[in-house]
Amino acid sequence: MMSNRMFNILVPIISVILGLIAGAFLMIGFGYNPIEGYGALLNGIFGDAYVFGETLRQVTPLILTGLAVAFAFRTGLFNIGAEGQVFIGWLAAVWVGLAIDAPAFIHIPLAVIAAAVAGALWGFIPGLLKATRGVHEVIVTIMMNYIALYSTNAVIRYVLTDSRDSTDTIPDSVSLRADWITTMTTGSRLHYGILIALFAALVMWVVINRTTMGYEMRSVGFNQHASRYAGMNVKKNIILAMVISGAFAGLAGAMEGLGTFGYMSTQSGFSNLGFDGIAVALLGANTAPGVILAAFLFGGLKIGALSMPLQAGVPNELVDIIIALIIFFVAASYMIRWVILRFSKEGRK
Repeated sequence: MMSNRMFNILVPIISVILGLIAGAFLMIGFGYNPIEGYGALLNGIFGDAYVFGETLRQVTPLILTGLAVAFAFRTGLFNIGAEGQVFIGWLAAVWVGLAIDAPAFIHIPLAVIAAAVAGALWGFIPGLLKATRGVHEVIVTIMMNYIALYSTNAVIRYVLTDSRDSTDTIPDSVSLRADWITTMTTGSRLHYGILIALFAALVMWVVINRTTMGYEMRSVGFNQHASRYAGMNVKKNIILAMVISGAFAGLAGAMEGLGTFGYMSTQSGFSNLGFDGIAVALLGANTAPGVILAAFLFGGLKIGALSMPLQAGVPNELVDIIIALIIFFVAASYMIRWVILRFSKEGRK
């Protein structure tokens, strides 16, 4: 019998392979060469220092939103509000960056912490409603995405600026970008945030797998009644799980505000970082190492897709279809498991 750990490793790999194969058939069906298409995709990811730097830059917030969703999943919660938490964290980081004048070793940590706290507070509200009133977190977090979107737009226009659609650029003392990284990657927007994202993944792994707090939150996620009978504070753990999840998403916003863009502008719609984080978490089996690998896959697909129309004539919308197919196969993991078990049984006969 195959272990759950082996199953959790095989299913994402098989899902990606099946998604890529299905994408190849789609390209053939529409008259494109899949070898040229995937060749252009790989060239758009690893072709030179610039595109590789941009890939890592895209991966950075995806790791953090993936961690946000995965952490909630591991504790029995479904955080659909990572998108709104990203906006709130982004705004908080830029606001602190513009409002405070301090040396970099103070300014950067302060802005990053502010983003995490803002995201945590945005996660606290649905956690509190879930713990005290039994309101389902999916409904609340979806609504709070829209509240975050329009609230941040209003703050930008009427608080941080004089009816403008974009804040001022943050000072160098709070920027995560460095000249030597930009030079090394020939002008990409890669920044120190990738190190913060990897450190956050380590923090999640330690909290979930090596602390009493993580054990209690996972126990509450598995069975609230048994956890309460064992003496655990169910309400506290639900709230704490959503707070930590929101903090990860808030950090993703800081990476955009302090690293990629250096400012925040009003948004006409969602950035999709939070929603992509759901797919990253699912593909990564809700584990910290899995989220890192899944974020690299999704970030690579998004950046590499930009080369497909130019080098192979393949429309970049096809990448979105491939991603959707990968998610479909992950969601249908029970089918993959059934096939694996069936073949393993046939092999033993």
